[in-house]
Amino acid sequence: MTLKQTGLNAETVAALRSLIARRQPGYSLEAPFYTSPEIFEADMELIFGRTWIYVAVEPEVPEPGDYVTVNLGRNSIVILRDDDMGLRAFHNVCRHRGARLVQGESGAVGNLVCPYHQWTYDLEGKLIYAEHMGEDFDKSCFGLKKVHVRSIAGLIFICLAAEAPTDIDELDRVMTPYLAPHDLPNTKIAASIDLIEKGNWKLTLENNRECYHCSGNHPELTIPLFAYGFGFAPGQMDETELAQAARYDELVTTSHARWESCGIPSAEVDHLDDCITGFRTQRLPIDQSGESQTLDTKVASKKLLGNLTDTALGGLSFWTQPNSWHHFMSDHIVTFTTIPLDAETTLVRTKWLVHKDAREGIDYDVENLTSVWNATNVQDATLVEYAQAGARTPAYEPGPYSPFTEMLVEKFCKWYLDRLKDGIA
Repeated sequence: MTLKQTGLNAETVAALRSLIARRQPGYSLEAPFYTSPEIFEADMELIFGRTWIYVAVEPEVPEPGDYVTVNLGRNSIVILRDDDMGLRAFHNVCRHRGARLVQGESGAVGNLVCPYHQWTYDLEGKLIYAEHMGEDFDKSCFGLKKVHVRSIAGLIFICLAAEAPTDIDELDRVMTPYLAPHDLPNTKIAASIDLIEKGNWKLTLENNRECYHCSGNHPELTIPLFAYGFGFAPGQMDETELAQAARYDELVTTSHARWESCGIPSAEVDHLDDCITGFRTQRLPIDQSGESQTLDTKVASKKLLGNLTDTALGGLSFWTQPNSWHHFMSDHIVTFTTIPLDAETTLVRTKWLVHKDAREGIDYDVENLTSVWNATNVQDATLVEYAQAGARTPAYEPGPYSPFTEMLVEKFCKWYLDRLKDGIA
């Protein structure tokens, strides 16, 4: 691929090739990957510009004309529901002189009308009105620029590339049976919180891909979740810890057998580093009552999702490269999307979803629903900021990952570097 095709300058490409070539597997990345504005621009083009990015959920656009917007680098994208209830995504740019069509983060429209000169587009992106353009003007040549959009059981992904990776079909095939019992399209957003982390987006993802840090930093999260679910080193554990790890393993075995017998897929599937549209899933047991990711481990909403009747279904975890993770329980869903803002700042957007008929204050309490992940997100933001501060210093050098608890971090780094190599080959 030529420099013209990538849009990157020769110096950036040369620096990337050198950094990739000398990266030692099993070690963290060198500091420029976390601090360099030039590498950030490469990330936005080669990662966020060419892979499937999780951005929203279907309940955000339930009716024709409903829309949400998302900003990825310099790109603004509008995602909307058309008159036939299909999903559409377009660059949020008028084809006249480039004005931004939609200004807010969400809303509803009959048509998309440019606020500058009132060029008007229907919900399929066709230009239907453009005054004073003359008899020879062909409106059919000036429709909105389309963006690939795909819903996976209610999770909305977009891809900015001219040709989107086709292996999302495999993600869809594998994941839809796991996600479908939770019936995300028939939920509503009970809470949504944006958090700005003072760190590079890769540090946010690396932090998410391990629980090495959990027992020392997440007192709320480790009430419902077992840190052992992300690995442990048996030779360095005392008898009590070994007994707890053995209890967890037994709980995984018995829970998976019970859930699978009820038609609830639970087994681990891991494609985090062997395909372009990387993903991983596994249904993990919840401690104590085993019901939900709450401080008392009981359901936060009395109204269960879909047609579920069993409250104790653990938590289905679903990770996607490069920017999301999700937890599906019997009573609610928590989704996370990571949006890079600049080389050292990242937006983490968290949404909590409950059954669309659940009543706030009667079936669920927002504070109880959100308490575990609200606390955990703030704690993680602090840890990411610590890591970013260290990466800026001359003393920083790549350190070794734990082979027992940071395997998924290594898979993320491998996936990331593979995408860069493909982009500058």
